[in-house]
Amino acid sequence: MTRMELRQLRYFVAVAEELNFGRAAERLLIAGPSLSQQIKALERALGVRLFDRDRRSVSLTPAGSALLPHTRALLERAADLQWRAGRLAGSEPVRLGYVNWLPGDLTARAAAVAQLHLDAWIAPSHTQAARVADGSLDLAVCWVRTEDLERRGLRARLIGADRLYAVAAGDDSSDVAAQDTAVLLDDDTTSWSSWNTYAELLARDTGARAVRITDGGITGPAFFDHVRRSGLPVINSPKGQTTPLPADLVRRPVVAPEIHWTWSLVRRASEDRPAVLALVDALCDGVGDLVPHAPDAWLPEGDPHR
Repeated sequence: MTRMELRQLRYFVAVAEELNFGRAAERLLIAGPSLSQQIKALERALGVRLFDRDRRSVSLTPAGSALLPHTRALLERAADLQWRAGRLAGSEPVRLGYVNWLPGDLTARAAAVAQLHLDAWIAPSHTQAARVADGSLDLAVCWVRTEDLERRGLRARLIGADRLYAVAAGDDSSDVAAQDTAVLLDDDTTSWSSWNTYAELLARDTGARAVRITDGGITGPAFFDHVRRSGLPVINSPKGQTTPLPADLVRRPVVAPEIHWTWSLVRRASEDRPAVLALVDALCDGVGDLVPHAPDAWLPEGDPHR
């Protein structure tokens, strides 16, 4: 057990949540082979196999399922210990959570103004916003709506934005109108609450066809299977794909309107600690106006950057 490392436990949780090594590696900002090696090292240290995996799928073993909640609890205790130690040392770290995207120059921007601690628990947008509100995090990069900010007593600044595209079967890579696309909504609202809200508004405003699924196929190989079955180009979520695009599918730009997704840096409205406020400025100042305001650009109702 002494050979176990906290980073390996974070890796275990990420793979358990994604059930895909490629997506987990992207979330953790490490190379896929390194992630696989660290999981194997953790399994050796624990003396149990955590995952059953082959070329097509990854699943938790009974031991992995049993250990997952205890691992999450251990990581939360470790993060709390680091936070308390920082306060005692007079250099309280700023705790930042995220979903799957962070600015590429995050470390460089943060280094000059604050001691940054990236939280181990990578969770959906609505969960990260709630954790900022209850004090479990100081900041989070996530997708929020104005009503979420008001209800939870939060403030948001724009830190990033994505223009979404569609994936289609065949070889036609030309523009496609939003009304001629499909958008997936997953029954697992614990994981996909924010995306489902966005997708429902997209379907309502543009005429895109809402398709309900039950298999978590918003991303990954299952997403490509939905594309093949749908008969329509399917909107790709901002969580993106780590699995290479299969040869029988193509990316197609979405127009009439272009559709966009925003990433907010969220903090408590009552936040007054200089390090937190300085980090917000360091990460958000100078990012530019990332969201087009032309008539052919769409953001959902309630987006704080609309």
